[in-house]
Amino acid sequence: MRPLPAPFSDVALLLTRLLLGVVLLAHGLQKLTGGVGGVAGGFAGMGIPLPTLSALFVVVVETVGGILLIAGAATTWAALANVVAMAGAFLFAHLTPVVFVSDGGWELVGVIAAGALALAAAGPGRYSVDHLLAGRTRRSPERVGAHRA
Repeated sequence: MRPLPAPFSDVALLLTRLLLGVVLLAHGLQKLTGGVGGVAGGFAGMGIPLPTLSALFVVVVETVGGILLIAGAATTWAALANVVAMAGAFLFAHLTPVVFVSDGGWELVGVIAAGALALAAAGPGRYSVDHLLAGRTRRSPERVGAHRA
């Protein structure tokens, strides 16, 4: 079975980035408006090491990472940082055989991690800042001149 051809694959990657980015941004803003101290306190109660630093990491990764994924900028790094955050959430808060998040299960962090991992593997697609920047890099005069030498 072959993957979707362009432009369908690019549209699928765009929709994936938008959906995942909005979910991450919403969760990051929720933590930010609730206060990093409150998040750190919750993390401390769950036994998460370095709760304040961990809370800052998660707030930044979800908020900034969500924005980056929406834009398709630094996609691989934003996606992988969120995989790390979701792995931590799984290990410290959702390590249970229960699937459904409404019962404290791992489904939300699992789906977010899987989507982020897929984006890291597939890239952002044509409709992204990363693609625009890659095109400019390929067309820069310095690089064109270097290829002629």
